Amino acid sequence: MTYKLQAERRVRRAIDALPQRDYLRIERAIDGLANEPRPRGTKKLRGGTPLWRLRVGEYRVIYAVFDRELIVKIVGVARRREDTYEV
Repeated sequence: MTYKLQAERRVRRAIDALPQRDYLRIERAIDGLANEPRPRGTKKLRGGTPLWRLRVGEYRVIYAVFDRELIVKIVGVARRREDTYEV
């Protein structure tokens, strides 16, 4: 069962602006979410939201999983040392 990947335009722009090495790692990790939306090492965020966090090197990918619709929606990508995410 494969999930459809969606990303908001601002998230796509943020990913496209990353250095090449980081861009490739994050793209590979995001592509992997289509087959396994909750890979080992992910954490569910608190607060009753459907959001999950995936660590990719110095970055965190914040995404939501909608199992009924088979959709993974990427809502944010930020460096781990930053305190806030645009979600």
